[in-house]
Amino acid sequence: MIEQLHRELKQLTGIEKCQCRKQRAQRTHIACCYQAWLSLKVRAKKLKTTLYRVKHTLWSHYLRNSHTSPCISLPSQKAKRKSYAV
Repeated sequence: MIEQLHRELKQLTGIEKCQCRKQRAQRTHIACCYQAWLSLKVRAKKLKTTLYRVKHTLWSHYLRNSHTSPCISLPSQKAKRKSYAV
């Protein structure tokens, strides 16, 4: 049971990727990872699926939406040409 928790925390939340040096920042990172894991666990139980499927579904929806309607708009080619013509 504990091994499964540790494995899921590592694989699903990136708990080991914290590069902070201060204890407070490390504790905050661990708490956020645990909260993310708990949210995935609750949703997986509600949907009767695995945590891995829930994470994959969330990411695929996010990436699909951000690809079709990005938050950051790139400047048009005309705007680039005008800025170079000095």
